[in-house]
Amino acid sequence: MKLKFSLLLLSVSLFVAFISCSNSPKRSRKPVAKISLHPQKNRYEFGDSISISIRVKNSDGQIKDSKLYVDNKLIQTSDELEFNFAVGRLNELGKHSIKLLATKTDGVEGITFQSFEVVSDLKPANYGYEVVNTYPHNTEHFTQGLEIHNNEFYESTGEYGKSGIFKFDLNSGSVLKSFKMEDQYFGEGITIFDQKIYQLTYKAQKGFVYDLNTFARIDSFTFSTPEGWGLAHDGTHLIKTDGSEFLHFIDPETYEEVKKLQVYDDRGPVKYLNELEYYQGELYANIYTTNYAVKIDPNTGKVLGHINFEGLLSVLYNPDKPIDVLNGIAIHPDNGKMYITGKLWPHLYEVKLIKKD
Repeated sequence: MKLKFSLLLLSVSLFVAFISCSNSPKRSRKPVAKISLHPQKNRYEFGDSISISIRVKNSDGQIKDSKLYVDNKLIQTSDELEFNFAVGRLNELGKHSIKLLATKTDGVEGITFQSFEVVSDLKPANYGYEVVNTYPHNTEHFTQGLEIHNNEFYESTGEYGKSGIFKFDLNSGSVLKSFKMEDQYFGEGITIFDQKIYQLTYKAQKGFVYDLNTFARIDSFTFSTPEGWGLAHDGTHLIKTDGSEFLHFIDPETYEEVKKLQVYDDRGPVKYLNELEYYQGELYANIYTTNYAVKIDPNTGKVLGHINFEGLLSVLYNPDKPIDVLNGIAIHPDNGKMYITGKLWPHLYEVKLIKKD
């Protein structure tokens, strides 16, 4: 008797639940969209023209509107289920995102994503080098930045407990003036601008500013990237690298980032951009852990040239006094002479670039 009663109670409960569910309103479904790019390619070149086609599928209800975003910027709003947007000529290198936010009249939203990549339309020139002069270099200096200003040479160094900035004599390598950083800081790239030395740190997300003449620290600033690597300036902005393919342009007074570019050649992104030098409208960067450097158009991020410094490390090899990688590029602003060195290297070289066929 108890068993029959339990089965009857269960049946009534299921029936009530069924009636309740059948009387509840249907849940509104999200609109689904398809994003297509024309022409369809794996990657596009700088200057290509493309268009974006949108097709929204909606099962119930009506579409209020669809908002089309490229790189998080709203570029078109439409209440049509199908529409097109002509992007025109692609003038920004790198990876880009497309987002479509479709909203129904009942407020239900559906989001669809797509992405595309733009590489350079230029084939970079290839350069080798010729050693013109050899100068001594302090083998205790873990070089992070190299600068020439008013015919005088400056260097920044890294490693915890050994970081600092130095003014040195080219011919003897002797230190003429120095500032030792606190032990908790790992020094990185420097640049000299408006009678000030700007310096980055590696992982502290902090930079420092020094008076050029006295080396007195006069200011500090923070930056948002996890790491700071190389530093240069173009006469208006500081230009910073962080180990990626990005160049960050920073206001030297407010320290706010005003723009950033992705550096690409005709094959893809060029990562590990490190020490920087700006000269006559072009930017030079060595590629960390390699014997290569690149010449960059700082207006577009296009790589203009690949520079091969192979051979210098083998000449410097000494099992009793190990050295680290190439790091340090400086170009004399008056005569265009290029100087390079590396971390713990015994020599600093004046080199002449040789363009290859």
